[in-house]
Amino acid sequence: MAKKIFITGTGTDVGKTFVTGLIVKKLRENGINAAYYKAAMSGNERMKEGGRLPGAERMKGGTLIPGDALYVKKVSGIVQPLEQMCPYVYEAAVSPHLASRIEGGPVVLEEVVRGFEEVCSRYEFVTMEGSGGILCPLCFDERELWLEDVIGKLGLSSLIVADAGLGTINSVVLTAEYMRAKGLPVKGIIFNHFHPGDRMEEDNIRMCEYRTKLPVLACVEEDAAELPMEIDKLLALYEEGRES
Repeated sequence: MAKKIFITGTGTDVGKTFVTGLIVKKLRENGINAAYYKAAMSGNERMKEGGRLPGAERMKGGTLIPGDALYVKKVSGIVQPLEQMCPYVYEAAVSPHLASRIEGGPVVLEEVVRGFEEVCSRYEFVTMEGSGGILCPLCFDERELWLEDVIGKLGLSSLIVADAGLGTINSVVLTAEYMRAKGLPVKGIIFNHFHPGDRMEEDNIRMCEYRTKLPVLACVEEDAAELPMEIDKLLALYEEGRES
């Protein structure tokens, strides 16, 4: 059975996809049969006529390209097909619930679970990335579905990715406390956009660790090429999880 982890963030643009790419890269470089999954992606571009993706994969012109999945694939070097990585891909750069209202094709939990289970049946370690922050609505009009519902259904533990800069204490503590109140296990925090020696950022990290009682697992510098974490410690974060 595959081992899994969920990557959530304190909000949009904190670098979840960047950090996830480094995590999956670390796994692959250590000989792990690793995969990536995301329930829904918004703000994607369409394939141009005659255009080509890196590698052997091909898409017809006009097809939406799952941008986050493509980024993780390119950074990590995994061979997993893009079509396995995300069941719901939208063009509008808004929350998935609003994107599906505009474009159609609302997120269905059962389809997300089916795709995730298929990936888990093929790979040893699966890293699932969330959309936006923990309170991201995936669907609302047809039925109510929030990101936390997906995490709970799949029985996953999470890592919180946060920006190391100004304002992060509030967003990290609120995210951690909300997840704790909802019974969603959190393994620790990874800070992105970290500048060694920056007094404010180093204090932010101490304050977040103190208030959340969660370990800071890594501090990722700007444009880092590697995840600053030992492979054994990374592997220990993954769990088999509950059967969905």
